[in-house]
Amino acid sequence: MVIAGDEMTTPEITSGETLIASVQRALRLVDIVANAPRPVPAKLLAQWSGLSLGTTYNLTRTLVREGYLSNEPDGLVLGGRFPGLRGQDEQGVFLAQVRAALNEVADGVGATAYLSRYEDGEVHLVDIVDAKANPRVELWVGLHSSAHATALGKQILAELPTEDRLDYLSRHTLAELTPNTIRDRRVLLEQLDRTRDAAVDREEYAIGYTCLAVPVRAPGVTASLAVSLRADRAVPDIDAIAGELRRVAAQLSLRLGGDRFGL
Repeated sequence: MVIAGDEMTTPEITSGETLIASVQRALRLVDIVANAPRPVPAKLLAQWSGLSLGTTYNLTRTLVREGYLSNEPDGLVLGGRFPGLRGQDEQGVFLAQVRAALNEVADGVGATAYLSRYEDGEVHLVDIVDAKANPRVELWVGLHSSAHATALGKQILAELPTEDRLDYLSRHTLAELTPNTIRDRRVLLEQLDRTRDAAVDREEYAIGYTCLAVPVRAPGVTASLAVSLRADRAVPDIDAIAGELRRVAAQLSLRLGGDRFGL
């Protein structure tokens, strides 16, 4: 019998080979996290893996310590030592890269950080990390229905080829979310044509908040990285915050396989 941490592991003999059951279980947990679209809480990980909660806690504690998983407030994601974190597009790999970037922005800027992505003709919110001092804007209308009124959505629309942009706008109404929302399609298209490395919504989604977004560009990835700011803070700080967002977005783009010269 082999002692592994605070567990006893019995080697399994299969076709003349000795297999270590605890290693098999640990790999199963990593595989589940790697294929999950959201952070996975330990209780849910135990349920999905069929392991006891105690065994799951023991294995994930070791995997976190060794850097193969990372324990976030809302669950487990892949850690920096996971060998697949090299721009592959598995859901869990993408989420781990995104979460690391959002944590960096939220800590560095002191504002809630967001990432959205264009997939299958729609704009989707991928992940959010709250800044303790500046919690998120109440997302009372989903991003799929409010891309025209958010920096997150407008930055993505600005990145799309003209045909895809026009197709998207033909399928979505420009709903008035605040008195500042752009509802004129021509005005919105003119603004998108001028948008390159940063998009801003000035209280167009929520009164009292300005949102700033920058592009994340990689093969097969059209995304935007953003923060929400109190409108009074955005005026003096927006240039410095935009610079920090571009720095983090460039790093994320490279980790996802982007070309440093194309950023």
